[in-house]
Amino acid sequence: MSSVRLSVVVTRRLPEPVERRMAELFDVTLRDEDRAMTREELVRAVKTADVLVPTITDKIDAALIAQAGDQLKLIANYGAGVDHIDVNTARQHGILVSNTPGVLTDDTADMTMALVLSVTRRLPEGLSVMQSGDWDGWSPTALLGGRVAGRRLGILGMGRIGQAVARRAAAFGMQIHYHNRHRLRNEIEEEIGATYWESLDQMVARMDVISVNCPHTPSTFHLMNARRLKLMKADAVIVNTSRGEVIDENALTRMLRSGEIAGAGLDVYENGTDINPRLRDLKNVVLLPHMGSATLEGRIEMGEKVLLNIKTFDDGHRPPDQVVPSML
Repeated sequence: MSSVRLSVVVTRRLPEPVERRMAELFDVTLRDEDRAMTREELVRAVKTADVLVPTITDKIDAALIAQAGDQLKLIANYGAGVDHIDVNTARQHGILVSNTPGVLTDDTADMTMALVLSVTRRLPEGLSVMQSGDWDGWSPTALLGGRVAGRRLGILGMGRIGQAVARRAAAFGMQIHYHNRHRLRNEIEEEIGATYWESLDQMVARMDVISVNCPHTPSTFHLMNARRLKLMKADAVIVNTSRGEVIDENALTRMLRSGEIAGAGLDVYENGTDINPRLRDLKNVVLLPHMGSATLEGRIEMGEKVLLNIKTFDDGHRPPDQVVPSML
């Protein structure tokens, strides 16, 4: 282990226990305010830091990496997704990249089910009636939603989160279907009670609910494009707690407005905070501000993974959560 403490730059405010532990272990530069770094601030960080700890709000592209100093040897991402980091270019410059997989599985799966229930049972509309003071009592036909039990759920991406969603949905009585790059082992399919569809088109056309749980890669960009969205049944709904780029947001907006799709629950968006304004006006859409991983427990566990990756690297070993291009 080196006798000189690593210089670590963190790009966003993190939970206090994580920041405190970082300050104990490393020569760390923390943020005074919770906002994303500007491009100029990121450039200064990569020129001086031994380790950069970015989040999804930081674009670590080839141009930024090209300006890094020779001392930058690790990008310890605070988060599981690394599509905001040019991992290939980092590797070419001798910079390792690590992430924090696995710790947010249950939190994100919980939020997926919350969105399914919110859309199908029209929870935001009921909340709006109560908050506005317009409720004048129970009615047999007011705010009728749909029963979740018995509905066919099609999960797009059956990794850790997809499987966690499947287990929760099965407990609600939903029928579990999925499309994945690789089929699950028989024993996992049997445990979950899941039906595999080799053809995404055929699955989409037959589902009552579609849940997007796959990462954003070049091959999944607009995987749910206009053509595929048109295959959905008119009374079907779609939820996304993964990456906004997987769905063609403009096409989805048009179809929601025209009634070709019954509803949507979105926690992520194609262009970050620049959300299609026409989505905001729709009563059949539930929009959340990227809350899928927003639990204190999960965020602290993410920080613990970052700390372990940096500490292992500082001890001269490969970070346990190192990301390599073949993984993407």
